Formats: sequence, structure tokens, C-alpha cells
Amino acid sequence: MFIDTSGLMCLFDAGDHRHISAVKHFESIRARLTHNYVLAEFVALATARRAPRTEALNFVEALATDSEVDVKWVSRELHQRAMRLLSERGDKAWSLCDAVSFVMMSDERVTDSLTTDHHFDQAGFVRLLDR
Repeated sequence: MFIDTSGLMCLFDAGDHRHISAVKHFESIRARLTHNYVLAEFVALATARRAPRTEALNFVEALATDSEVDVKWVSRELHQRAMRLLSERGDKAWSLCDAVSFVMMSDERVTDSLTTDHHFDQAGFVRLLDR
């Protein structure tokens, strides 16, 4: 299962109506994948939503050091492939973080994503959380 920024926010925010569902998905699947752009995007999202900063940073740090979550660091080559995908799919409003996720998921043969983002549907992946 790939873990996207919105899925992280659902895990982090116990007040989110998808929190319980996000926790169940997270706990039910042992193969968990994400990348450092998602972690950076989560910090920005948590800040924008005025989440407690220390809690958000601790959450990201715990995830980044969790031996049960494979956090991959985006290489120059992966970044460039994601940029090419964005150029090829100019009809979509995907972010660079999304494109990196899609390339990585394809490379790793991961289909399910802990996300609320409909862009994952557009790219042919399974979105596990409601919008």
C-alpha cells in the first residue's frame, strides 16, 4: 500500500471522519510505501491546517523511522521521470508529488493507495479513502 499525504493527514487527525478507516487500512497491510516528497508535503499541509507543529513533526519523524514503512528518497532520476509524466499528461492537474508517487507505485507494482486524492483514480490506482 502506498501512503499519500492526504492519507497521512487522515491517520494524524483523529477528528477526521476518515481517521478510523485510515487506521484500519494502515494496520491491515504490512507492505507500506511512501517517499520523502510526501513527508514534506504533509508538513506543509499540517502547517496550513494549523495542526500542532510539534505533534505533526513528531508524527513525520516516527513514520520516517518506522521499520514497517518503506520511505524511499526521491532520486534525480525518479524526479526527472515524474517531470516527464507531468509533461506527457498536461491534461491533468497532478502535482509533482503525485507524479513521483505514480512512477514509484508503477515501479514497485503497488496498486492501492491510502489517500483521498482523486488523482490516484485518474492515474489508474485504487484510492482507499473517500474524499
